[in-house]
Amino acid sequence: MNKKPIGVFDSGVGGLSVLVELQKLLPNENFVFLADQLNVPYGEKSKKELVKFAFQITDYFIKNHKIKQLVIACNTSTCYSIDSLRKKYSKKNFLPIVGTVPALKPASQNTKSGTVAVISTPATSKSPVMRKFIRDFAKGIKVLNIGCQNLENVVEEGEIDSPKAILLLEKYLKQIKNSKADHLVLACTHYPFLRKTIQKIVGPHIKLIDSGKAIARRTKSLLLTHRLKNKQNKKGKTLYFTTGNAGKFSRVASRLLKNEIKSKKARL
Repeated sequence: MNKKPIGVFDSGVGGLSVLVELQKLLPNENFVFLADQLNVPYGEKSKKELVKFAFQITDYFIKNHKIKQLVIACNTSTCYSIDSLRKKYSKKNFLPIVGTVPALKPASQNTKSGTVAVISTPATSKSPVMRKFIRDFAKGIKVLNIGCQNLENVVEEGEIDSPKAILLLEKYLKQIKNSKADHLVLACTHYPFLRKTIQKIVGPHIKLIDSGKAIARRTKSLLLTHRLKNKQNKKGKTLYFTTGNAGKFSRVASRLLKNEIKSKKARL
Protein backbone atom coordinates (compact mmCIF):
# COMPACT_ATOMS: atom_id res chain seq x y z
CA MET A 1 0.00 0.00 0.00
CA ASN A 2 2.75 2.44 0.95
CA LYS A 3 4.42 2.14 -2.46
CA LYS A 4 1.29 3.30 -4.25
CA PRO A 5 1.65 6.76 -5.84
CA ILE A 6 0.21 10.12 -4.85
CA GLY A 7 -1.96 11.65 -7.58
CA VAL A 8 -1.40 15.34 -8.34
CA PHE A 9 -3.47 17.30 -10.85
CA ASP A 10 -3.93 20.78 -12.26
CA SER A 11 -5.47 22.34 -15.34
CA GLY A 12 -2.00 22.49 -16.85
CA VAL A 13 1.68 23.02 -16.08
CA GLY A 14 1.09 25.29 -13.06
CA GLY A 15 0.72 22.34 -10.71
CA LEU A 16 4.33 21.43 -11.42
CA SER A 17 5.29 24.21 -8.98
CA VAL A 18 3.50 22.20 -6.26
CA LEU A 19 4.92 18.88 -7.46
CA VAL A 20 8.46 20.25 -7.07
CA GLU A 21 7.82 21.04 -3.39
CA LEU A 22 6.25 17.60 -2.84
CA GLN A 23 9.26 15.89 -4.41
CA LYS A 24 11.66 17.91 -2.22
CA LEU A 25 9.89 17.06 1.04
CA LEU A 26 8.92 13.49 0.09
CA PRO A 27 11.78 12.23 -2.11
CA ASN A 28 10.94 8.55 -1.58
CA GLU A 29 7.30 8.86 -2.69
CA ASN A 30 6.01 7.93 -6.13
CA PHE A 31 3.85 10.52 -7.92
CA VAL A 32 1.51 10.63 -10.90
CA PHE A 33 1.01 14.13 -12.29
CA LEU A 34 -1.85 14.94 -14.64
CA ALA A 35 -2.36 18.20 -16.54
CA ASP A 36 -5.94 18.56 -17.78
CA GLN A 37 -4.88 20.71 -20.73
CA LEU A 38 -7.89 19.65 -22.78
CA ASN A 39 -9.90 21.91 -20.46
CA VAL A 40 -7.39 24.64 -19.63
CA PRO A 41 -7.85 27.36 -18.38
CA TYR A 42 -9.85 26.32 -15.30
CA GLY A 43 -10.09 29.96 -14.27
CA GLU A 44 -12.79 30.57 -16.87
CA LYS A 45 -14.92 27.45 -16.19
CA SER A 46 -18.16 27.06 -14.17
CA LYS A 47 -18.42 25.20 -10.86
CA LYS A 48 -20.39 22.39 -12.54
CA GLU A 49 -17.63 21.91 -15.12
CA LEU A 50 -14.86 22.00 -12.50
CA VAL A 51 -16.54 19.35 -10.34
CA LYS A 52 -17.05 17.16 -13.43
CA PHE A 53 -13.36 17.45 -14.41
CA ALA A 54 -12.23 16.68 -10.84
CA PHE A 55 -14.40 13.54 -10.71
CA GLN A 56 -13.08 12.33 -14.08
CA ILE A 57 -9.46 12.83 -13.04
CA THR A 58 -9.90 11.16 -9.65
CA ASP A 59 -11.63 8.17 -11.25
CA TYR A 60 -8.74 7.93 -13.72
CA PHE A 61 -6.16 8.03 -10.91
CA ILE A 62 -7.95 5.35 -8.88
CA LYS A 63 -8.65 3.02 -11.80
CA ASN A 64 -5.33 3.31 -13.65
CA HIS A 65 -2.79 4.16 -10.92
CA LYS A 66 -4.42 3.03 -7.65
CA ILE A 67 -3.36 6.23 -5.88
CA LYS A 68 -3.21 6.37 -2.07
CA GLN A 69 -3.64 10.16 -1.79
CA LEU A 70 -4.83 13.05 -3.97
CA VAL A 71 -3.37 16.55 -4.22
CA ILE A 72 -5.36 19.22 -6.07
CA ALA A 73 -2.50 21.44 -7.27
CA CYS A 74 -4.90 24.13 -8.45
CA ASN A 75 -6.49 26.97 -6.47
CA THR A 76 -9.51 27.24 -8.77
CA SER A 77 -10.32 23.53 -8.70
CA THR A 78 -9.89 23.46 -4.93
CA CYS A 79 -12.26 26.41 -4.49
CA TYR A 80 -15.06 24.78 -6.45
CA SER A 81 -14.60 21.00 -6.24
CA ILE A 82 -12.82 19.88 -3.05
CA ASP A 83 -16.00 19.56 -0.96
CA SER A 84 -17.64 17.40 -3.65
CA LEU A 85 -14.48 15.30 -4.00
CA ARG A 86 -14.21 14.64 -0.27
CA LYS A 87 -17.89 13.77 -0.05
CA LYS A 88 -17.59 11.23 -2.88
CA TYR A 89 -14.13 9.73 -2.37
CA SER A 90 -12.72 10.30 1.14
CA LYS A 91 -14.84 7.67 2.94
CA LYS A 92 -15.84 5.44 0.02
CA ASN A 93 -12.29 5.01 -1.31
CA PHE A 94 -10.43 5.99 1.87
CA LEU A 95 -8.66 8.68 -0.11
CA PRO A 96 -7.07 11.58 1.79
CA ILE A 97 -7.37 14.77 -0.27
CA VAL A 98 -5.18 17.89 -0.02
CA GLY A 99 -6.20 21.12 -1.71
CA THR A 100 -4.49 24.37 -2.65
CA VAL A 101 -5.70 27.48 -0.86
CA PRO A 102 -4.40 31.08 -0.96
CA ALA A 103 -1.60 31.76 1.55
CA LEU A 104 -3.57 34.68 2.95
CA LYS A 105 -3.20 33.70 6.60
CA PRO A 106 0.62 34.01 6.79
CA ALA A 107 0.51 37.18 4.69
CA SER A 108 -2.01 38.79 7.07
CA GLN A 109 -0.12 37.63 10.17
CA ASN A 110 3.19 39.07 8.97
CA THR A 111 2.15 42.34 7.33
CA LYS A 112 3.60 45.48 8.88
CA SER A 113 1.72 47.92 6.64
CA GLY A 114 -1.74 46.44 7.19
CA THR A 115 -2.18 45.91 3.43
CA VAL A 116 -1.69 42.67 1.50
CA ALA A 117 -2.41 41.73 -2.11
CA VAL A 118 -3.64 38.53 -3.75
CA ILE A 119 -3.44 37.68 -7.46
CA SER A 120 -5.34 34.69 -8.84
CA THR A 121 -7.48 33.54 -11.75
CA PRO A 122 -10.75 35.46 -12.26
CA ALA A 123 -12.73 32.46 -10.95
CA THR A 124 -10.67 32.16 -7.76
CA SER A 125 -10.79 35.90 -7.05
CA LYS A 126 -14.60 35.88 -7.24
CA SER A 127 -15.10 32.58 -5.40
CA PRO A 128 -16.90 32.15 -2.05
CA VAL A 129 -13.73 30.48 -0.76
CA MET A 130 -11.68 33.62 -1.38
CA ARG A 131 -14.32 35.76 0.33
CA LYS A 132 -14.29 33.39 3.29
CA PHE A 133 -10.50 33.46 3.52
CA ILE A 134 -10.45 37.25 3.50
CA ARG A 135 -13.20 37.36 6.13
CA ASP A 136 -11.60 34.72 8.38
CA PHE A 137 -7.89 35.46 8.10
CA ALA A 138 -7.61 39.14 7.19
CA LYS A 139 -9.69 40.90 9.81
CA GLY A 140 -8.59 44.52 10.03
CA ILE A 141 -6.33 44.03 7.01
CA LYS A 142 -6.80 45.74 3.65
CA VAL A 143 -6.75 43.09 0.91
CA LEU A 144 -6.22 43.92 -2.76
CA ASN A 145 -7.95 40.97 -4.46
CA ILE A 146 -7.03 40.94 -8.15
CA GLY A 147 -8.20 38.44 -10.78
CA CYS A 148 -5.79 38.08 -13.70
CA GLN A 149 -7.29 37.19 -17.06
CA ASN A 150 -4.98 35.25 -19.45
CA LEU A 151 -1.98 35.09 -17.09
CA GLU A 152 -2.46 31.34 -16.64
CA ASN A 153 -2.35 30.91 -20.43
CA VAL A 154 1.03 32.64 -20.74
CA VAL A 155 2.60 30.09 -18.38
CA GLU A 156 0.88 27.26 -20.28
CA GLU A 157 2.79 28.35 -23.36
CA GLY A 158 6.04 28.51 -21.39
CA GLU A 159 6.34 32.24 -22.20
CA ILE A 160 7.34 33.31 -18.70
CA ASP A 161 9.84 35.93 -19.89
CA SER A 162 7.95 37.06 -22.99
CA PRO A 163 6.84 40.65 -23.74
CA LYS A 164 3.23 39.42 -23.44
CA ALA A 165 3.85 38.11 -19.91
CA ILE A 166 5.54 41.35 -18.87
CA LEU A 167 2.70 43.49 -20.29
CA LEU A 168 0.05 41.44 -18.47
CA LEU A 169 1.98 41.52 -15.19
CA GLU A 170 2.56 45.26 -15.39
CA LYS A 171 -1.18 45.72 -15.95
CA TYR A 172 -2.27 43.58 -12.97
CA LEU A 173 0.54 44.59 -10.61
CA LYS A 174 0.25 48.35 -11.14
CA GLN A 175 -2.32 48.79 -8.36
CA ILE A 176 -0.21 46.68 -5.98
CA LYS A 177 3.02 48.50 -6.81
CA ASN A 178 1.37 51.85 -6.04
CA SER A 179 -0.22 50.63 -2.77
CA LYS A 180 1.07 50.07 0.76
CA ALA A 181 1.03 46.29 0.32
CA ASP A 182 4.09 44.53 1.76
CA HIS A 183 3.01 40.93 0.98
CA LEU A 184 1.76 39.50 -2.32
CA VAL A 185 0.03 36.11 -2.35
CA LEU A 186 0.43 34.10 -5.57
CA ALA A 187 -2.94 32.32 -5.48
CA CYS A 188 -2.57 30.32 -8.68
CA THR A 189 -0.05 27.49 -8.99
CA HIS A 190 0.99 28.82 -12.42
CA TYR A 191 2.26 32.09 -10.93
CA PRO A 192 5.40 30.85 -9.06
CA PHE A 193 6.94 30.33 -12.50
CA LEU A 194 6.57 34.11 -12.98
CA ARG A 195 8.13 34.89 -9.58
CA LYS A 196 11.31 36.58 -10.86
CA THR A 197 9.42 38.89 -13.20
CA ILE A 198 6.76 39.68 -10.57
CA GLN A 199 9.42 40.53 -7.98
CA LYS A 200 11.23 42.76 -10.45
CA ILE A 201 8.03 44.70 -11.20
CA VAL A 202 6.73 45.16 -7.62
CA GLY A 203 10.14 45.73 -6.07
CA PRO A 204 12.10 44.06 -3.25
CA HIS A 205 9.98 45.59 -0.45
CA ILE A 206 7.02 43.31 -1.27
CA LYS A 207 7.37 39.69 -0.13
CA LEU A 208 5.93 37.02 -2.43
CA ILE A 209 4.17 34.00 -0.89
CA ASP A 210 2.74 30.86 -2.48
CA SER A 211 1.24 27.66 -1.06
CA GLY A 212 3.67 25.05 -2.40
CA LYS A 213 5.64 24.29 0.77
CA ALA A 214 2.48 24.32 2.94
CA ILE A 215 0.80 21.81 0.61
CA ALA A 216 3.84 19.53 0.83
CA ARG A 217 3.83 19.70 4.64
CA ARG A 218 0.09 18.92 4.78
CA THR A 219 0.56 16.00 2.39
CA LYS A 220 3.33 14.57 4.57
CA SER A 221 1.22 15.04 7.70
CA LEU A 222 -1.68 13.05 6.23
CA LEU A 223 0.65 10.30 5.02
CA LEU A 224 1.95 9.89 8.58
CA THR A 225 -1.53 10.12 10.15
CA HIS A 226 -2.92 7.39 7.91
CA ARG A 227 0.30 5.32 7.90
CA LEU A 228 0.66 5.66 4.14
CA LYS A 229 4.24 6.93 3.96
CA ASN A 230 6.52 5.08 1.57
CA LYS A 231 9.41 3.69 3.62
CA GLN A 232 11.60 2.65 0.70
CA ASN A 233 15.16 3.98 0.76
CA LYS A 234 15.40 4.67 -2.97
CA LYS A 235 14.19 7.78 -4.75
CA GLY A 236 10.58 7.68 -5.91
CA LYS A 237 9.41 7.84 -9.52
CA THR A 238 7.11 10.38 -11.16
CA LEU A 239 4.88 9.72 -14.16
CA TYR A 240 3.59 12.65 -16.23
CA PHE A 241 0.34 12.71 -18.18
CA THR A 242 -1.72 15.31 -20.02
CA THR A 243 -5.19 15.25 -21.57
CA GLY A 244 -3.80 17.61 -24.22
CA ASN A 245 -0.76 17.41 -26.50
CA ALA A 246 1.91 15.25 -24.83
CA GLY A 247 4.72 16.64 -26.99
CA LYS A 248 3.88 20.24 -26.14
CA PHE A 249 3.47 19.50 -22.43
CA SER A 250 6.86 17.75 -22.36
CA ARG A 251 8.56 20.74 -24.04
CA VAL A 252 7.00 23.37 -21.77
CA ALA A 253 7.44 21.30 -18.58
CA SER A 254 11.10 20.66 -19.43
CA ARG A 255 11.61 24.40 -19.93
CA LEU A 256 9.90 25.33 -16.65
CA LEU A 257 11.60 22.66 -14.53
CA LYS A 258 14.96 22.89 -16.34
CA ASN A 259 14.94 19.11 -16.58
CA GLU A 260 13.90 16.68 -19.31
CA ILE A 261 10.27 15.68 -18.80
CA LYS A 262 8.52 13.03 -20.88
CA SER A 263 4.75 12.79 -20.68
CA LYS A 264 2.06 10.56 -22.12
CA LYS A 265 -1.49 11.22 -23.31
CA ALA A 266 -4.24 10.38 -20.82
CA ARG A 267 -7.80 9.67 -21.91
CA LEU A 268 -10.27 10.23 -19.10
